[in-house]
Amino acid sequence: MISSPTKKTWAKAILHTATGFEPSPLSVLSGAIPTGLRGSLYRNGPGRLERGGQHVGHWFDGDGAVLGVHFTAAGATGVYRYVQSAEFEAEEQAKRFIYGGYGMMPPGAFWERFKATKNAGNTSVLALPDRLLALWEGGHPYALDLETLETHGFEDLGSLPKSLPFSAHPKRDPKTGDIYNFGVSFGKEATLNLYRISANGTLKQRSSTALDGYPLLHDFVTAGKYLIFFVPPTHMNPLLVLARLKSFSDAFSWQPEKGTQIIVVDRDTLEVVSRGETAPWYQWHFGNGYLDTDENAVVSVVKYADFNTNQYLKEIATGTIQTIAKPTLWQIRIDPQSGKVLETHELLDRPCEFPIVKPQEVGQPARYTYLSIHRLGADLRQEVFGAIARFDQTTGELVETDLGDNHYPTEPIYAPDAEDSNRGWVLTVVYDGDHDRSEVWVFDSDRLNDSPVCRLALPEVIPLGFHGIWKSAN
Repeated sequence: MISSPTKKTWAKAILHTATGFEPSPLSVLSGAIPTGLRGSLYRNGPGRLERGGQHVGHWFDGDGAVLGVHFTAAGATGVYRYVQSAEFEAEEQAKRFIYGGYGMMPPGAFWERFKATKNAGNTSVLALPDRLLALWEGGHPYALDLETLETHGFEDLGSLPKSLPFSAHPKRDPKTGDIYNFGVSFGKEATLNLYRISANGTLKQRSSTALDGYPLLHDFVTAGKYLIFFVPPTHMNPLLVLARLKSFSDAFSWQPEKGTQIIVVDRDTLEVVSRGETAPWYQWHFGNGYLDTDENAVVSVVKYADFNTNQYLKEIATGTIQTIAKPTLWQIRIDPQSGKVLETHELLDRPCEFPIVKPQEVGQPARYTYLSIHRLGADLRQEVFGAIARFDQTTGELVETDLGDNHYPTEPIYAPDAEDSNRGWVLTVVYDGDHDRSEVWVFDSDRLNDSPVCRLALPEVIPLGFHGIWKSAN
């Protein structure tokens, strides 16, 4: 008999069903809150993966729960609440799953499967001046109160049609404040919908272009005056989804012979500049992009050799991993006028994910990339990311934390210092598996290999999640 894989310590955080907590003062466990750290950290992710004894089909199916940590001169306050969607409320009342998601079918008889897919609101957040948006790939965001995280309802950004989704990785131009995003809609063909939004969250401009097949597109990158999409050869069979024979996740297949397609868009007109094609790979996330002196686009991306990453993420939700999907950081240089790849090479061969740059450098040259990384020697079939790091694009130097055994940080978030523009902080929510608790750790962005300058206790374990954002105090 083959024994089941042993659950590692991180599984306790993944499988924890969050209760949530009202705004609460956070105690300082070590160090002190920097005087220049003023604003709010927001993080989103699945808060529960089980109801009534039934488990979700994929990590992406968990109900969204948002953590807010507010830093003021008086100290830090934390709040953690579920996104109160109509589907969430119905399932809370029923005490069971009713709706399907990305990786699961609605429970019950076959004729009960033909319900709308639940908007889990669980992937990322976008902070606007007067509201916080909880983002999800397949629909509109939910608007939350910036302080209390109370859900106010669907957000249409002033005029976004209900049929058009708003994806989870918007990009904010640091010079104009304008926000760019996309959403993929599926009909007789797949359509890439493009959006330009004002700094206060009002839709200013939109356009669309057809996609080949029915791909899974999670992120894009800005590079100077361009928006660039790399469309991996993952293709969904829409008939299987429409007939409710398979979930979205199970209906996707890897078709490497079709290659990765490149779509370059002018960010001012939202019109396609060029289309190209290159070797197949899959990516969830980009680090950044910029234009070099020859007006070519230079893009950093975390690449996977294939779509096994989807199975890997499905297994994470069970608390055990059996599939290896190794992501590494690459740089790609393309001619935006032709869509042709001019050069591609690996920057970092350590398994890593969730790359970010300083907010003021989005779409511009950036020396440092902050990311999640596996500890040296980690077994990729058993462990999730156990460290965060800073990669120097100029020298190739990697500076990383060592949080110790059984400590699991989330995606690093960069926070500019409010008093010194040359200084910044990196925040991460850490699950301490030895004590079964979650903490907020604050690092000096230039000294990630030093001890955190501050550690804050959270009232509850925060299940490992996806993405966050920093909003500086006004």
